[in-house]
Amino acid sequence: MWYYEKKLQYPVKVSECNPMLAKFLVEQYGGADGELAAALRYMNQRYTIPDKVVGLLTDIATEELSHLEMIATMIYKLTKDAKPEELKKAGLGDHYVAHDSALFYNNAAGVPFTAAYIQAKGDPIADLYEDIAAEEKARATYQWIIDMSDDTDLNDSLKFLREREIVHSLRFREAVEILKDDQDTKKVF
Repeated sequence: MWYYEKKLQYPVKVSECNPMLAKFLVEQYGGADGELAAALRYMNQRYTIPDKVVGLLTDIATEELSHLEMIATMIYKLTKDAKPEELKKAGLGDHYVAHDSALFYNNAAGVPFTAAYIQAKGDPIADLYEDIAAEEKARATYQWIIDMSDDTDLNDSLKFLREREIVHSLRFREAVEILKDDQDTKKVF
């Protein structure tokens, strides 16, 4: 189903080692509104969504996986030269003790990823509204991370990701309208 191109969707650069910024980015890696949760949510929902919009969920789920790869790259680059004392100071001491420099799916507070983040109701309209909300929450989180960052190189990539969340939200809104039109004309739901 997928073809993996061995490059990031958008280049990731960082200006310097910054474990605190990496800690913030972990939210988008394994948090409730992060890229992993989004990819899994959309991939799961596609089984109960009408054929008219199933391709949209597949496409966006695939793109979310590429965003997950970008976030992982950012976190790695921001922490690869950090000393244990720097990680501890940034609030990543517990992570270091459990995982060393390996990435682990948890949120910025250190709470492990859970399948409870993957919402699926089975009602196409309800699921699409959930997806719109998820994209808007991710957009807001990216903005807040940008607000906390003074790394202009990294902010460039974060702005790209923030803009993609806006595009995804708009696409899901279009899907709602497509399905509502069907609902009105065919009384499907």
